[in-house]
Amino acid sequence: MDKVAWHVHPLRVRYQETDGMGVVYHANYMTWFEIGRTELIRAAGYSYGRIEEEGLMLPLTDLDSIFKLPARYDDAVAICTRVESYTPMRLAFRYQIRRLHVNSEKLLSELSTETKAAGDGEGLPGEMLASGGTRHVWVDRSFRPMRLDRRLPELYGIIQQYGAKSAKGEER
Repeated sequence: MDKVAWHVHPLRVRYQETDGMGVVYHANYMTWFEIGRTELIRAAGYSYGRIEEEGLMLPLTDLDSIFKLPARYDDAVAICTRVESYTPMRLAFRYQIRRLHVNSEKLLSELSTETKAAGDGEGLPGEMLASGGTRHVWVDRSFRPMRLDRRLPELYGIIQQYGAKSAKGEER
């Protein structure tokens, strides 16, 4: 399987993210997905704030998630994010939340932000806890669909470096 760029963002589970069972409440994984895509875009040289200043937004249109193992308070985890597919109007991300085991403090501080791994995440650090994906559409402030390649070609070029074009080849 081809090696693809995964952006890796470490964090430590905070007490407020856990529920009465002592595990991370499921909705917090969705927040971590958002952190992952925000940090991937920031690492690529853009920030969500800059995108919004340009009059573009990237609302969520679809989300999926699978939970395998629970994360617990004070665990060191890695939010691994990659561009799954893109077209000029759509953008999809894939995520893995992974528990880091060995010398977590050192690993958190030294963790590379970009890791080449198999498309399914083989080669990423730690143990898989959850995975998922989000799909988004580029819109203007009036929520009218926009073509990123025409509106912000520089950002579209950056996205092209991070992911494979949609198999559907939508070029509308």
